[in-house]
Amino acid sequence: MDPALLNRVDDVTWRIEPSGPMHVPVVIFADEALIRDMDDKVAEQARNVAALPGIVGASYVMPDAHWGYGFPIGGVAAFDAEAGGVVSAGGVGFDISCGVRSMTTGIAAAELEHVKESLAESLARAIPAGVGSEGTITLDARQMDAMLAGGAAWAVEQGWGEPADLTRIEEDGRMAGARPDFVSNRAKERQRREMGTLGSGNHYLEIQAVEEIFDPTAAAAYGLVGGQVVVTIHCGSRGLGHQIGSEFLIEMAAAAQAAGIALPDRELACAPILSEVGQRYLGAMRAGINCALANREILGHFARRVLRHFFPRAEVRLLFDVSHNTCKVERHRTGRRERELFVHRKGATRALGPGHPEVPAPLRAAGQPVLIGGSMGTGSWVLAGMAQSEERALASACHGAGRAMSRHAALHRWSGRQIVDELAMRGILVRSPSLRGVAEEAPGAYKDVAAVVLAAEHAGLARRVARLRPMIVIKG
Repeated sequence: MDPALLNRVDDVTWRIEPSGPMHVPVVIFADEALIRDMDDKVAEQARNVAALPGIVGASYVMPDAHWGYGFPIGGVAAFDAEAGGVVSAGGVGFDISCGVRSMTTGIAAAELEHVKESLAESLARAIPAGVGSEGTITLDARQMDAMLAGGAAWAVEQGWGEPADLTRIEEDGRMAGARPDFVSNRAKERQRREMGTLGSGNHYLEIQAVEEIFDPTAAAAYGLVGGQVVVTIHCGSRGLGHQIGSEFLIEMAAAAQAAGIALPDRELACAPILSEVGQRYLGAMRAGINCALANREILGHFARRVLRHFFPRAEVRLLFDVSHNTCKVERHRTGRRERELFVHRKGATRALGPGHPEVPAPLRAAGQPVLIGGSMGTGSWVLAGMAQSEERALASACHGAGRAMSRHAALHRWSGRQIVDELAMRGILVRSPSLRGVAEEAPGAYKDVAAVVLAAEHAGLARRVARLRPMIVIKG
């Protein structure tokens, strides 16, 4: 993207002023190098979002943004239902509630080295991964609806997790307002044997070491200790979320036309929040969020079980679990008043600042943990929400490195075997059922995650707490 096409506010803030059908400006958070690395489609999609009915404040773009379906990935936008605001399946994404959970272990990274090969093999056996992967859990119709209503709390009740986890999960592990009856039988059938599975694409489970601490006070509150092992899991709602998104995009295209909404892009299919289609989507989407929360809780349970086999005294505790593909009802101050808004975050993470009442009490003084996944072979990060993020971007921050090239381009440039061997030489073990998938997710296919998090910090979205180094990667 050419920076000359944007209005520069400061070193990490850029604007596109409203024109044509746009109701609000576009605000992009990135340094100049990251702007140049963004494809032009990001600005185009962000402008299109700014033209949707009932949008409030701005169409926001995070530092890791790249083009997606309808909304840019890394896009944030809020809509006021009372002002004719809309909900868009493309503004949530197909992988509803895709997110990240991190767990501390108290295990020294040096202690893990002598069992690393065996641990990698055990995790690969315990964590089903890959396209269409199925696990050992099969849900009947009653169990499916209970899971979609109960989320991680349901998983804990079934013995897949620990009660203490729930206070460290967004929405306390259960999204209210879920309507399993609004989820199609096809979506439920796709999920019947996919609970406790990782999936494919950029999803992963990593064993990581705390390599560097930037904020000792926040790190202590989070339980992060230099040189100790952290487990991080990145996945979402699997086939169920994808099916919900696919089905409602078709319905929303008709709903938008019926409501007289002129869509700048068919991929931005949407429905008025207060419409019948809008309400059904919200109920189904919330069920999808619960599916993802339950899935990550189960995967965390499997990882705990493996780690405790190797390290019986390990204290594997959940640091936090946060989603980055959602639409949530939140109260935000815009202009001179506070109001209820439907906040779409697609490839963006909620980042509540210090003192916010929705941050768990032990973490509240530091602010909400913001978990940023790097690409294979590069560092991941733990950030903390900042108070000014509320005003800057509806309490939102980036979610990862962001792709720098397509999966197709990555396949032409690297082979999976090459990536696995190169990472092994650096002490990073990769286990995956698909070498093609490894090539598509090559570290070089992503932006510099360190530059992304630094831009987020400079923009006042979230501050750096710790950098994590990968040791074992279980990849779909």
